[in-house]
Amino acid sequence: MEDSGTKALTPELVRHIARLSRLTVDESQLPKLTAQIESILGYVAKIGEVDVSGVEPMAHALPLQNVLRDDEPRPSLPVDAVLQNAPETDGPFFKVPKVIGGDEDSAG
Repeated sequence: MEDSGTKALTPELVRHIARLSRLTVDESQLPKLTAQIESILGYVAKIGEVDVSGVEPMAHALPLQNVLRDDEPRPSLPVDAVLQNAPETDGPFFKVPKVIGGDEDSAG
C-alpha cells in the first residue's frame, strides 16, 4: 500500500486507529482486519485514479431540492413533556454520563 508518501498499514496502526475510535479489536483478528482495510484502501485509491475532469461536482445523483418551511417562532413543548421519557434528569435538564475527561480520553 505504500506509495507517494503513504504510511504502510500495519497491525500496530490498525490497533491505534481502533483505540482512537474506541473500538475493541481482538488481537487474533488484527492480521485479517489489517488485510481487509488494506484492500478497501487499495480500492479507494483505484477509484481516485479515475479521470473526472469535466465532471460537474454533485452532492446527490438526482436533482433533489429541500422543501423547507418558513422559520417562524412557535410555542415550545412543556419541560415535563420533553423530559417524560428521559432515563435520568436533574431538575429541568437531561442528565447524561460524562464522556470527556475519562481514563481513556484521547481528546485531551
